[in-house]
Amino acid sequence: MLKSETKLKDLSSILNKDNNNLVNETIGKLRDEQPFEGAIGLLTSFYDRTDDFGIRKTIEGFMNDIKDQSACNEVIGEIRKPWKDETISMLVSSCWQSGLNYSEFSADFAHVFVKGDYITAIECLTVIEESASDMAMEVKDEIKRIVSDSTTAFTNEKKSLSDELYAILDR
Repeated sequence: MLKSETKLKDLSSILNKDNNNLVNETIGKLRDEQPFEGAIGLLTSFYDRTDDFGIRKTIEGFMNDIKDQSACNEVIGEIRKPWKDETISMLVSSCWQSGLNYSEFSADFAHVFVKGDYITAIECLTVIEESASDMAMEVKDEIKRIVSDSTTAFTNEKKSLSDELYAILDR
């Protein structure tokens, strides 16, 4: 990813304007540019604070279409932040929809699985399932430990998901 303070400043300026058409157009243009550090963070922050359905869909589409493996660290960095549940869910969903390899972050997804709401837990389960065949037994055991140590992973709502996660890891 490029490091460009100018591009970051320009994007921040546009996101802070009250012009939804300009925001949508700018996000569309980002798809055709070389990715630059900080853009994912700015878009995530904007997603978290806007109620505009159209802009949210545009950001979701952008995130789902990321194809640069170097963006994974920035996406995970955003997942680790205390965003709203729907923002975290969108980020996790983008991980499996982008087709990028997030296997090295499996423990992060396990933590989000136990802390997140039901929808987010489903998204985490999907990401973990996508990379389970490439995981070392130690990583699978760590995920199981994170889930088993949780006080919420086996509550009514998540019990079936947790059981499914164990089945995936035992394959």
